Amino acid sequence: MCPKTRPRPRPRRRGTRIAIWSLVAVLIVAAGLVGVVLWQNSYDMDEQRVSIRHGGHVLNGVLTTPRDGRKQHGLVVYVHGDGPVDATHDDGYKPMWEANAKAGYASLSWDKPGVAGAPGDWLDQSMDDRADEAAAAIAWARARPDIDGDRIGLWGASQAGWVLPKVAAKTPVSFVIAVSPAINWLQQGRYNLLAELRADGASAERIKSEVARSDRTRQLLRRHAPFEEYVKAMGGDADGMTAARWGFISKNHTADATHDLRALRGVPVLLTLADHDINVDIADTERVYRKVLGAGGALTVERYEDATHSLVKQSLEQSDLKLTATALFSPRSLFAEGFLDGQRRFLGELGGGVHTST
Repeated sequence: MCPKTRPRPRPRRRGTRIAIWSLVAVLIVAAGLVGVVLWQNSYDMDEQRVSIRHGGHVLNGVLTTPRDGRKQHGLVVYVHGDGPVDATHDDGYKPMWEANAKAGYASLSWDKPGVAGAPGDWLDQSMDDRADEAAAAIAWARARPDIDGDRIGLWGASQAGWVLPKVAAKTPVSFVIAVSPAINWLQQGRYNLLAELRADGASAERIKSEVARSDRTRQLLRRHAPFEEYVKAMGGDADGMTAARWGFISKNHTADATHDLRALRGVPVLLTLADHDINVDIADTERVYRKVLGAGGALTVERYEDATHSLVKQSLEQSDLKLTATALFSPRSLFAEGFLDGQRRFLGELGGGVHTST
C-alpha cells in the first residue's frame, strides 16, 4: 500500500475569479448609474454663454434656444429670487428651459453681481436696480437676429415679484410668469417668521420673543439705523445678519408690489402658487393679483398641492436623501406634478403681439 500523501493545495483561481467578476459587476453598475445621470441631465436645447453690457460692467449670462430649426424664437428672461444665484441656479432652471424650448421659446439668465466671478455685489442692489438690469438684458436680446423682439417676456420667482412689474414699466413685455411672489416685504417677513415657528412647534413664549425681536428690527429699519446699532439692539447677537445684508434689507424693506402691478394690466400673467409655501402668504398674493389684474381677463392662476415655495414637491423637500437622488437621476421630477407642463402650455397658447405697459 502506498503511503498517504498530503493533498496539494489548489490554486486560488476560483476566489480570484469571484473577486474580479464582482469588481466588474460593480464597475458596470457604476458606469450605468453615471450614464443615467448624464442622460437625465442632458436637455433638448442648445446652450451658450453670453455677455451683456450694463451700467459699465458685464452680465455673465446663459442663452438657451430650441432645436426646432427656426431662425427666430420668443424669449423668456429669468429674474432670480433672493440670494447668491448663478445663471443656471445650479442647473435647477434647466428643466424649465427645456419646457420653454418645447414651446418654441429661448431662455436667458445671468449670474447675479458678485456670483460665479461676475463683477459687482448683488447685496448693493435695490429692486429698481434689478429692474434696470433686466431691462438692459431685454434691450440686448431685441438686438439679436435670432430673437423675436415682439415675443419677449419675464419669468421671476419669490423676490422677483417686486422686480417684474418694475421691468414692465420700463420696457414692453409680452407676458409674465410669476412664481411664488410676495406683495409686501415686511408682511412677507412676518408671515415667514410665524410659519417657520409653527412648523418648528415653537412654544408661545418663544413666538412672543421672536415677534418682539422682529418688531425691534422694524423700528431700526424705519429709523435707517446703521448695522452697529442693530447688533447692539439685538444684545450683540446678529444671528447671521451681516453688514452687507443689513444694507440690502434697509434699501428694500419698503417694497410693495401693489401699485407697481398696474404696469402688468393687459399683459398675460401666469401666477404660480404652492399650497405648502411657508415663505409667502399665497392667499394674500392671489387676492392682490386678482384685484389689480383680474378685471382684464389676462391673469391665469395655477396652484399646486404638493409643492413648496420653490415649486419642488413637498414630499422630496422633507428628505435630503430623496431630494439629492431625484436631482441626480430624475431632475424633471423635482417639481410639482404639472408645473413644467403648465408653463409650456401657457407659452404655447400666447399670441405674437406685444402688450405695452400702462
